[in-house]
Amino acid sequence: MTTSSEDRILVLVRHASALGSGPSGDDHSRPLSEQGRADAQELGRWLREHGYGCDEVLCSPAQRTRETMEEVGAAGCPEAEVQIEHRLYNGDSDDVLAVAREATPDASVVLVVGHAPGVPAAVSMLADGEGDDEAHDALTRGFAAGTAAVLSYRGHWSDLAYGSAVLEQVRHPAG
Repeated sequence: MTTSSEDRILVLVRHASALGSGPSGDDHSRPLSEQGRADAQELGRWLREHGYGCDEVLCSPAQRTRETMEEVGAAGCPEAEVQIEHRLYNGDSDDVLAVAREATPDASVVLVVGHAPGVPAAVSMLADGEGDDEAHDALTRGFAAGTAAVLSYRGHWSDLAYGSAVLEQVRHPAG
């Protein structure tokens, strides 16, 4: 298979499992649970094994999303500098799409770490039934904390639209 400079991979991740409340009792500061840390490390290994090194990482400012990316990176997934994107916190699918559309033009692999329901809804709407049958079957089983979806897209990030991507893989956490 030949690739062009317009072949893109978008990895959409829902943060790994978090504790019920943060030290200050607010949602924003909820840290990962021990299981969440293990799941995020396993995701990092899975991404590395499948060759999904990231050119750009866009992450919600919530503690659990930032810790998810720290664990993914610590597990050996090549990662770019993590950029905090405030629209991903409590963002809907349109916010996830808008953030992805603003990715660096020359980035081939972009990883977005956010929350439900925005991330799962964006996966569903971006792929719109296109892609691997097993991946779509996996998507019907839900999008639990720590789940990742890999979508392929051909074009400029700024032109990314619902129905323009192909769902390649969905990875649920083992824990």
